[in-house]
Amino acid sequence: MTDPRRLVPRTDVVLADARLADAAGRLGRGPVKAAVGAAQERARRGEIAPGEVADAAVAALPANPSSLRPVVNATGVVIHTNLGRAPLSGAAVAAVVAASGCTDVELDLATGRRATRGRGATDALAAAVPGAEAVHVVNNGAAALVLAATALAAGREIVVSRGELVEIGAGFRLPDLLASTGARLREVGTTNRTHLADYAGAVGPETGFVLKVHPGNFVVTGFTSAVPVDELATLGPPVVADIGSGLLAPDPLLPDEPDAATALRAGAALVTASGDKLLGGPQAGLLLGRADVVERLRRHPLARALRVDKLTLAALEATLRGPATPTWLALHADPEALRARAESLAAGLPGAGVVATDAVVGGGGAPGRRLPSWAVSLPPEYAEALRRTDPPVLGRVERGRLLLDLRCVDPGTDAALGAAIRSCMS
Repeated sequence: MTDPRRLVPRTDVVLADARLADAAGRLGRGPVKAAVGAAQERARRGEIAPGEVADAAVAALPANPSSLRPVVNATGVVIHTNLGRAPLSGAAVAAVVAASGCTDVELDLATGRRATRGRGATDALAAAVPGAEAVHVVNNGAAALVLAATALAAGREIVVSRGELVEIGAGFRLPDLLASTGARLREVGTTNRTHLADYAGAVGPETGFVLKVHPGNFVVTGFTSAVPVDELATLGPPVVADIGSGLLAPDPLLPDEPDAATALRAGAALVTASGDKLLGGPQAGLLLGRADVVERLRRHPLARALRVDKLTLAALEATLRGPATPTWLALHADPEALRARAESLAAGLPGAGVVATDAVVGGGGAPGRRLPSWAVSLPPEYAEALRRTDPPVLGRVERGRLLLDLRCVDPGTDAALGAAIRSCMS
């Protein structure tokens, strides 16, 4: 009898399959060849028939060349750090695709000479915050603050309230970040109360700037006191306001969230913020303020190391000039519309229910602010199964039930979400 292993097709024969040849062009020859080898090994072990090798290899191939997978965010956390924070708008995605090849990012096509890098994005940012005399963009919010501390206070003091020395996530702490720049921290006040006199007593010839930090990932209530930017601006040294979440102008939905326009009107010399939070754009650090201060930062050698790439510039410009972002739409979603969607999804699903719930902003923005929402309620064992669907669906388990909060779910994906739930029930 012929050994069945001799019937396993050769690698070159399998790779000639039109489906695998096409996949090699999309994913690269290496991953495709590895999938073929794994399928051949399965055939040698008798798990599949030799004639099924090509089909098995095709089935094992990833949908795209990156290991990152799109996820349906049904957690109720609008800006979810573990899910990449703000999802980009369609306009921003199109801009990234357009900028993925050769672009005029640093070239004036009219003259053929070198031009200011990313001028379209910075022009859009300046237009969005007219109160800023100048703007600059770096690669994230922490980088914006590091550049400010290095350029304005290296070897000098930064005066800051003890109650604002926050941990910003993943174990990174603001005081450690600032100290790494060569600046010295002059802490004033207490954890819960800081007064203008505390700042005034610390300001002196060694002061590089006074720092005002929005503690965006927690709320201190009760016997508290903090000093606003307009009062800090009377002390003399420049005030740097780290507003964190990237709100450029006031939003009635988030009345307690600081914004760039208000901080600048209050007298801040510089405002730093993130681009991938409430702004709803790509990861970026935004710097807005007085022309002399921003120019000092822009010309510092560290600015080159923190420079953003063309894809970020394209996405940021499209976010600023384009239509409402997915983040804005999720924040301002109508609760009654969410309820109707939840009822439609739950209809006909065994064990499913509809419950009122609260979503949150997340991402270090608007701590304590609750957003009324509606969710499809399922047995908790569906949580793991839904993380294995394509695309994976991520909800939250609360009080013994899996809740799929629809505030952050694009209405256009409701049919796919319903299909994913049904697939877990079969």
